[in-house]
Amino acid sequence: MELLYAMGQQGAPSGGGNFFVSFLPFLLIIAVFYFLIIRPQTKKQKEHQKLLQSLQKGDKVVTVGGIHGKIVGFKNDDKVLILKVDDNVKLEVERSAISSVNSREEKKN
Repeated sequence: MELLYAMGQQGAPSGGGNFFVSFLPFLLIIAVFYFLIIRPQTKKQKEHQKLLQSLQKGDKVVTVGGIHGKIVGFKNDDKVLILKVDDNVKLEVERSAISSVNSREEKKN
């Protein structure tokens, strides 16, 4: 019994060791996640917000639900868009429901 106790005492590591080296793999994983996942996603969100802020009358847009239409007006402090989908068919959608702009109408002076 004393022999097992003595062997356990000898094999115990000392309290030293480099803290930074032991956590280096975790820091590298966090850095990879940031540069490959988080950073591109935030960049994409900023571009989409810029697109939503630049919407104007005459833009042909596609909603998140896949509806194609042309912006003919705004309501509620520009939070709601009025889309012309077909002759005599107009829809009101939230500005945040726009996923992309197909084309912009050139303004004629």
